Amino acid sequence: MANRNFKQVDVFTNSPFKGNPVAVVLDADGLSTEQMQQVANWTNLSETTFVVAVTDPGADYHVRIFTPRAELPFAGHPTIGTAHALLEAGLIEAKDGALVQQCRAGLVKLEVTKDAHGAQWIAFALPEPAMTVLNPRQVDALEEVLGLPLQRQLPPWLVDVGPRWVVAQLRNAHNVLAARPDMQRLKAHDLQAKYTGVVIFGEHEAEAAAKIEIRAFAPAHGIEEDPVCGSGTGCVGAFIRHSGQIAHFGSKFLAAQGAVLGRAGVLRLALSEQTIQVGGNAVTCVDGTIAI
Repeated sequence: MANRNFKQVDVFTNSPFKGNPVAVVLDADGLSTEQMQQVANWTNLSETTFVVAVTDPGADYHVRIFTPRAELPFAGHPTIGTAHALLEAGLIEAKDGALVQQCRAGLVKLEVTKDAHGAQWIAFALPEPAMTVLNPRQVDALEEVLGLPLQRQLPPWLVDVGPRWVVAQLRNAHNVLAARPDMQRLKAHDLQAKYTGVVIFGEHEAEAAAKIEIRAFAPAHGIEEDPVCGSGTGCVGAFIRHSGQIAHFGSKFLAAQGAVLGRAGVLRLALSEQTIQVGGNAVTCVDGTIAI
């Protein structure tokens, strides 16, 4: 065993303990897949990441991403949290405000900026989504496990960006916050269909700071509800773009997530025909070493 540099980063917030935590092992070379999975199971966070040697010359760093049960090709809040940890440790440096992450999904471009208050925002470009509309039978099954009516004029879509999220639009943010899915049935549903999970979203009233409220459920991966989910939010952006709603929601807006779990996650979505970008802040809550 060896002591390896370790951080726990709260993502999509600038207030500790109000976002979505990710554990980051900053020097994971030499660890086996089995060891990484064991550590991810032990941290029991939605994701744990391991920084390993770059194998693609176009990348600034290389990360492997694990849930407590499986390795993922890509995930949103671990991407931002890992970049934050590496920048803070001085192990990478943004070039003209840009970084490139290598992961199982390929190369992911990141943008690093400061806002007017000096807060650092890190944003990733969502991998190009593959879109598949759910058929009426699948919508019926989804309604049953979610326990709430879905809008048939805007049917749910499976959005595949590595993680495979089913995205469903509800009538408003109140309906999103009131949802109480049957997690055991949802787990069985997602395992059978090979979904990562289900994301629901709805629009806030005009005076709210955030345009939409989002919740993401992934019980098939050991995560009943993800406090603040980057890839799921990006898939909501893909849904909005694909359903022709950019004119309604706007090309840049804020999304809120985590209120039901006592969090206050804030994500920034930027949508165009070419790219879907998800951004957020991050703050380190734990900084030390881990013996692996």
